[in-house]
Amino acid sequence: MRSLSRRPLLHDFSPNLVCRNCKLQRRQFASARPPASGLAALSSRQLLSVTGPDAAKFLQGIITANVVSSKGEPRTDAFYTGFLNATGRVLHDVFIYPVRGAAGDSAQEGDSFLVEVDAAQINALTKYIKRYKLRAKVAFRAIDSGEISVWHAWNDTPGSQLNIAPNESRIVFEDPRAPGLGYRIIQLAGPKAPELDVDQTTEDAYTIRRYLHGVAEGQDEILREQALPLESNMEYMNGVDFHKGCYVGQELTIRTKHRGVVRKRILPCVIYDKAKAAPPSLVYEPESGSPETLTADMIPAETSIGRSGKRGRSAGKWLRGVGNIGLGLCRLEIMTDVVLPGEQAAATFRDGDEFELEWGEEDNKSGVKVKAFVPEWLRQSLDGQHR
Repeated sequence: MRSLSRRPLLHDFSPNLVCRNCKLQRRQFASARPPASGLAALSSRQLLSVTGPDAAKFLQGIITANVVSSKGEPRTDAFYTGFLNATGRVLHDVFIYPVRGAAGDSAQEGDSFLVEVDAAQINALTKYIKRYKLRAKVAFRAIDSGEISVWHAWNDTPGSQLNIAPNESRIVFEDPRAPGLGYRIIQLAGPKAPELDVDQTTEDAYTIRRYLHGVAEGQDEILREQALPLESNMEYMNGVDFHKGCYVGQELTIRTKHRGVVRKRILPCVIYDKAKAAPPSLVYEPESGSPETLTADMIPAETSIGRSGKRGRSAGKWLRGVGNIGLGLCRLEIMTDVVLPGEQAAATFRDGDEFELEWGEEDNKSGVKVKAFVPEWLRQSLDGQHR
C-alpha cells in the first residue's frame, strides 16, 4: 500500500523567490487562530497494526515505554513512546493503542496493537521493526485511513469540558505529552468524524496548539536519527520508562539520564522583525506585520540560531513553524533563564539577550529575530529534576 506523502512545507521553497501574491496567500492561511474548542482529522498520522501471540513481548524490546503492566500482563491503556536506533537517536515518536480484533485482525490469536506514527514514515517503521522480528510470532499491516482514522479534540473554554467516552467504535486517550493538549480519538469504524459538541477544524489548528504547548511531533520536528529522546522532552511527556528492561537504544538514554546534563531542549519560539522589541509572551499573532513580512514556515529547517550581533557558539537550531511561532532545539543556558546543575557555560543567558536566524546566500540573506520560551509544565519538570 502506498504511504501518505509528507505534507508540503512552505519553507521547502526559498523565501527570496516567493512572489507577492503567494505571500498574501500565506498570510491569509496563517491568519486563522485555533478555536477554543475543536476537532481535527490528523491526515499526517497513520496506523500500523501489530498482532500475534508475541506482539507485546516483541514491542517491549524495541520501544522506550513499558508494554507490560506492574502485574506482568500486557497493558490495556494507550500510551506515548518512541523507537530508537542502536545509538539512542529517535527514529519514530508514536502512540500505541492496545486493541482486540481491530481492522479485520480478529482472526489473529494473541495481543493486538495499533501504532500511530508519522504517515510519511509508515514504510520506514514497518521495515525497521521487521528487522527485529526473527522468529517472533507477530504480523504487521499498514492501515488505510478509510479503515481507521486518527483525530484530535480539545476544549479550552473556561468552565466546560469535552463530553467524550470510549466505546466499541472508538478509542479515546487523553494526550499525556502536555497538560491541556487534548484527546486522541481513534475511529475504528473508518473516516467518519466522532460525534462531539465541538466544531470540526483543520489539522493546522492542532499544529498551532502543539507549538504553543511546546510539543514536537513527527520527523520534521523530532529529526530522524539526530534527535535524542531527552532533548525532545520525551521523558517529561511520559514517553520513556527508566525502570523497564532492555530495549534498542537504552544504553545511551539511561547514561544521559543518570550521568549527563541535558543542555538542549525543544522549546516553543516566537519570531519577530529585527527592528522590533522582543515579545514579552508566547502568543500566536500571524496577522502582525505587512504581507511581505517573513513567516515561520519560510525559515529553512535546521537554520542555526545565533546571538544577535555576535559570533560564537550556536545557541540552537530552528525546526519548524507557522505564522510567528514554531519550535527550536535551544541551548537552555544560553537562550533561557533555566539554571542547569554543575559547571555553567561561559556564555550564559542575560536578561535582554536577543537571538536571530539568518539564511540564504551571502549577498541575498533573509533573517528574523527569535525568542524561546520554557512552557510551565517543562519548567516544573526541570526544577523537580534539578532539585
